[in-house]
Amino acid sequence: MSQTDLASKLGIHKNVLGRYERDEVKPSIEIARKIADILDVSLDYLTGKTDIEMDKNTQKRILEVSKFNEEDKNHIFSVIDAFIAKRKIQSIL
Repeated sequence: MSQTDLASKLGIHKNVLGRYERDEVKPSIEIARKIADILDVSLDYLTGKTDIEMDKNTQKRILEVSKFNEEDKNHIFSVIDAFIAKRKIQSIL
């Protein structure tokens, strides 16, 4: 996506976006949230707090699981752990 396209979607001038990119000024939290939404990344990824790019569907699922009771969370985590172990074994073979 071009700088002009992103600025247009944000409703700001591309020169302002350029200043954000050059770290001359910081965007407001509202603009940062809009940028994250447009780019389909988390605010943590956008701000460099994490290097893990997580799509919105994965984020939604994680948030839903976090609302489960402990027993249900443990069942979900057991299934995930099994898939992770399987994947590790497959990568070795």
